[in-house]
Order: sequence, then structure tokens, then C-alpha cells
Amino acid sequence: MTLILISGLPGSGKSTVAKAYARKFNALRLNTDQVRLSLGLLGHYTVKDKETVYNTVLERAQNALKIQKTVVVDSTFALQNLRNRFEQMALQSNAHFCWIETRCNEEEIKSRLSQARPDSEADYSVYLTIRDHFEALLQPHLILYTDTQSLDEMVNLIRQYVLCNEQPTSSHYS
Repeated sequence: MTLILISGLPGSGKSTVAKAYARKFNALRLNTDQVRLSLGLLGHYTVKDKETVYNTVLERAQNALKIQKTVVVDSTFALQNLRNRFEQMALQSNAHFCWIETRCNEEEIKSRLSQARPDSEADYSVYLTIRDHFEALLQPHLILYTDTQSLDEMVNLIRQYVLCNEQPTSSHYS
């Protein structure tokens, strides 16, 4: 069982990549925006509201890992302390985990965020705020460039990375 954590700024393509991977490899996809919607917390971004959303995602991911399901979580994961919580849960579940980061040039992000998106409330001003507070992903991780790589290529790269990380002597990309 594997936990795939896809991090990136709003508009960077993490949800698109996560959906495609989950669909192709029959994984459970958890998205913080969809969980926020299911909890009736759209438009609610207080510390308490965010904590409720992430606790729910953690619980759902842990439950899926218990039944040997591969789980893909896509979220900004902007802060290291939040990333640590997901890693701890994976370790407690005896699950492999790996980090993926989506990147995209800012002009493309601006264009993407100017259009209505079903998976996110984030606009360009939210992107700028998160960008300015985003803590660098220090864990070994695979970087995907969603503005230059095809969706199929990215899904296949994730699969290769996941398989490498399931091996006890794997090396990491970064």
C-alpha cells in the first residue's frame, strides 16, 4: 500500500495529475477542496476550518491504507508541519509514501486561475499569498512540470517513481 502526496501551488495542475493517476491505477483520490465541500466548509479558511479538513483527509487516507488501498492526496501542502503529519500517518500505517510536486510557469497559472475550476476556489490573489508563504519541499520528491510535460508522461513518471520508492534500496529524485 502506498500514499502518494501531490503538493503544489494553486493552478499548478496537481488535481489534474492526481485524477489521472488515480483513474489509471485504481487509487483512492482525496482532495482537500472536495473534502471542504463535503463538510460544508466552502469559503471557510480559518485555522480551525483548515484543521478540520486536513484531519478528515488524514482519517480517510488512513482508513483506505488499512484496507491496502493506494491513496493519492492532492493539496498545496504549503507547510512542513502539515507534511510531517501525513508522513507520520503513513509510517503508523506501515505504508510507503512518496512526494510529488507540480510546478508551472506563473503566466500559465494566472491563465488557469482566471477560469472557473470545479476543484478549487483559489484565484490569482490566493496563489500569490500561498506562493509567498510556501515552505520548500525538503523531502525527496519527484517534480512534474505541468506546462511542458504531457498528462500521460506525468502519470507514467509518477508510477515509475512510486515503484522505485517501494523498493527498500530505492534512490530518490529531486
